[in-house]
Amino acid sequence: PDPAMEGPQGGYSVQATAAIAAAITFLVLFTITGNVLVILAVLSSRSLRAPQNLFLVSLAAADILVATLIIPFSLANELLGYWYFEKTWCEIYLALDVLFCTSSIVHLCAISLDRYWSVSRAIEYNAKRTPRRIKCSIFIVWTIAAVISLPPLVYKGEKKAAAGGRPQCKLNEEAWYVLSSSVGSFFAPCLIMILVYLRIYLIAKRRHRSHPTGTKPPGSVPPNVTPPAGTSPQAGGCPRDTLATGTGRVVLAHRPPALNPWRRKTQVNREKRFTFVLAVVIGVFVLCWFPFFFLYSLGALCPRRCKVPDGVFQFFFWIGYCNSSLNPVIYTVFNQDFRKAFRRLL
Repeated sequence: PDPAMEGPQGGYSVQATAAIAAAITFLVLFTITGNVLVILAVLSSRSLRAPQNLFLVSLAAADILVATLIIPFSLANELLGYWYFEKTWCEIYLALDVLFCTSSIVHLCAISLDRYWSVSRAIEYNAKRTPRRIKCSIFIVWTIAAVISLPPLVYKGEKKAAAGGRPQCKLNEEAWYVLSSSVGSFFAPCLIMILVYLRIYLIAKRRHRSHPTGTKPPGSVPPNVTPPAGTSPQAGGCPRDTLATGTGRVVLAHRPPALNPWRRKTQVNREKRFTFVLAVVIGVFVLCWFPFFFLYSLGALCPRRCKVPDGVFQFFFWIGYCNSSLNPVIYTVFNQDFRKAFRRLL
């Protein structure tokens, strides 16, 4: 979110303005294209149609909204140095900025919890993981984000005179609001994700010790452990390298524990890959947004002694926005099914 996008008061040269505009335009187009491809891939690819991948659809939608409704106006504000648009749109823009940023991190929290429950209570949880339940969870995610984003519309704080008489568009800068919004929008969800992910890691480590994958028994022939990607979960399908793990529920629910070592090895390796991809998504999000929220909160705690240069603050502000474009890249690099789906769509 944008606490004080006052811009450089027209301080950019023509060359710098053109370069910044070109870079941000590319960011917008790349973000929209990548996240539209994610949505189409999940909805059209049978190997990605696990219910929990609907979280990725909703997360991609939030990133598209950032690229279309937030970044262009932030760019204009940055280059002009003042708010060119209507005052009413300023208030809506600020609330939407907080909403979309918060929804992204709450989505990641929900994905982390979904992953944790699928690992810790595999049979029980995976049997209940239906599209309807996932959609209800997504509704709750957006509701939580909306509640956190309401204060900018309800309470705007004390307004300072605009520099040079030009209209400015900024959030309430009172310390209580800055700290509470930072905790609610970033630090608390981050702590939850880190603790949940640590728990996932400990469970995976304990399972690895209890059930070492080893090598196949002498003379055994590897069975056809993974049906084709189009096989439905109800038919026992377990698509390979799918980002979400829901399709593995049939293996856990309908097969005895004493499964042949090839199937167990496949399942353990899949869990490791999924956990790693989740770690990358969360880690990249934290790396992109932590500097901004740290400086934002620091400015509220000691506004005089801890003030950072505007250029540094603006740099980390835009780094945060860049996160909206990165998830499609992460899926492409680390997930085989997404790579196949993207190639098919393109």
